[in-house]
Amino acid sequence: MEPEKKDASFSEELSKMEWEPLLPIEKKLIGWSLGLGTALLFILYYVSNIFFPGTHG
Repeated sequence: MEPEKKDASFSEELSKMEWEPLLPIEKKLIGWSLGLGTALLFILYYVSNIFFPGTHG
């Protein structure tokens, strides 16, 4: 048996899908994730300056 050939590419399949707006909880999760990620970057940079001084530009 031969494997079935796919007629549509991934981008064609995406263009067929309907657009759905984000739910309020999804927006809140995205905001929290971005905020937490940014805060952790600054905290880790500060901590690395304390324990490894002189290694940052």
